[in-house]
Amino acid sequence: MPQKILAGRSDDPQLQSDTLKVKVDQVVLARDPSRTLQDAAARGLRKAAVETAVVYDTHCVTQRRSPAEERGGVEGRVDGWVQQGLLWCRPGIGFPAAVHLERFGSPARLSITDEPRMAAVGGIGMLSLVVSPSELASALATGTVRVRTPRSVQVLLSGRIRPFVCIRDVALELLRRGLAELIERVDRTYGAPVVLEFAGPSARLLPVADRAVLCSLAPQLGAASAVFVSDEKTEVYLRDQRRSKAHRALNPDNGAPCDDVLSVDLSAVDPLVLDETGEVKAVRELKGKPVRQVILGGDTGAGLRDILAAALLLKSKRVPPKLDLLLAPPSRQVLEVLAKTGALVDLIATGARLIEPDQRILTGELYPPPPGGLSLRTFDSDPGAGHSLTAQAVVASAETLAYTVAHGEVGDPRGFKRPVRVTVPRALPTDDVLVVRKGKGKVKTDDDAGATVAHPAVAWSGPTELAVVAGKQAGNLSLAGPSLVVCAGLAELSALCQAAPRLTPQLRAVLAPHVPSGFVPLLSGLGVLALRAEPEVLQAVTQATQVGVPAPDAWPADAAFSLQGPGGALTASWLAAGEERAWVARGAAHVAAPVLKTRK
Repeated sequence: MPQKILAGRSDDPQLQSDTLKVKVDQVVLARDPSRTLQDAAARGLRKAAVETAVVYDTHCVTQRRSPAEERGGVEGRVDGWVQQGLLWCRPGIGFPAAVHLERFGSPARLSITDEPRMAAVGGIGMLSLVVSPSELASALATGTVRVRTPRSVQVLLSGRIRPFVCIRDVALELLRRGLAELIERVDRTYGAPVVLEFAGPSARLLPVADRAVLCSLAPQLGAASAVFVSDEKTEVYLRDQRRSKAHRALNPDNGAPCDDVLSVDLSAVDPLVLDETGEVKAVRELKGKPVRQVILGGDTGAGLRDILAAALLLKSKRVPPKLDLLLAPPSRQVLEVLAKTGALVDLIATGARLIEPDQRILTGELYPPPPGGLSLRTFDSDPGAGHSLTAQAVVASAETLAYTVAHGEVGDPRGFKRPVRVTVPRALPTDDVLVVRKGKGKVKTDDDAGATVAHPAVAWSGPTELAVVAGKQAGNLSLAGPSLVVCAGLAELSALCQAAPRLTPQLRAVLAPHVPSGFVPLLSGLGVLALRAEPEVLQAVTQATQVGVPAPDAWPADAAFSLQGPGGALTASWLAAGEERAWVARGAAHVAAPVLKTRK
């Protein structure tokens, strides 16, 4: 299915090239929109060249800033960006992935973004890929982008989910079954990003919200994205959202090949948790552990049905004295439905505290796990967060959280005995009051907004000495000079890739035992060498304080890349392919023109 989406937009419909030039339908900015928008403006952006361009402001909890900071930030230029065709989603609208699924997700379309969690829109049949800021800026201006041809791993779902087992438990079962190792094997074999395809008889029975939960696993597994079919369930979902015209059918061709298959029987899945060590366990293995915090909602970890079920299970219950119950509705639509159905009143009566949908809730910067107990939450911790912020975080289903609140300790939700019957309303509120759209006429902008300056690209020139830095706290790194960061595993690498736009140009190279092919274009587009090495080379580099990188004109044409360590040459594999190698050399996928134009 991802190949069908790309083939219809590519200059190579047969997908025979390693990299493809494809037409982009949507651009979604949520991590650092200011950098991308400034780069796009420096490239002469007058009107967004894509069908839909959405910018999410994810900081709801803010502090007073100086007038100079206000003028220098993108917030002071919102009117200008909106007049160029961008949609601006104001703080409080919800978490980007959940809101985009409701308001803008479209089947059989291609979206590029800086937010890995946007993989959740695959639940509606939309392909979302993460690319570098310079490629995002170029896509806004030209409507096209370069991507690698993906491979597919199929997940076959059969059987029916039993009472008190949620779709979050199914997602954790996929983690336990070694889906990440399967994806890595396919990635290493073909040197291409892997996209998960969910299929099987039970896949078509799942509602779109549950499909989104499974697709949101992709970044955690090392996959580039994930996608479901677009069928009758998708059409009903879009009709309920009053967006019927966005529907397109998307189904795999009969006999379409895939590179590997994992089969899961949903009827055999038990309530599970992802504990603080990152291991998936049965809920009963954590039974009796004290809990100090519970966060219900957040991102796409729990859909509307899950929150309604938790509210029914907790009706007439009271929060224990030493436990905080925090409610973070994924979107304003979910919040309105909870209010209209009375579920919000029931949760507040239980003792829940309503909190704003700030992105820093996912990283643990806001409401970190308190000392002396666990924090149970329905969403995956952000890879960019430092370990100290999420050390006591445990991921579980909404019904497991409800049992924890009702009893004050972790336990199996099947202890409730009687399952609740949840009816999700069909008449959903769809008022986009916090979406700023282009209005009629001209908009007066701030004359003091300053010059539109692109983020500088630092090209490689001559031999370079790089300081060796361990990636254990990749999300909190602060590099003092040109550096090579060594990552031991996928979690550290994911955190580093999310922090990479902030760390460049000091971040010059990344070395790891495996770099997913979906990460390579992102790093290459930032001018960062993506290198893979064997364990003995990793150990030798880790023990060194500095390594040398040859001048760009001495870089090899094949994969073998030589680093100069204290004991001599160390050989690694350079994973960039085709045009990506030129991106690394010049420090960015696309370099803006040197002429700067002051906005008036």
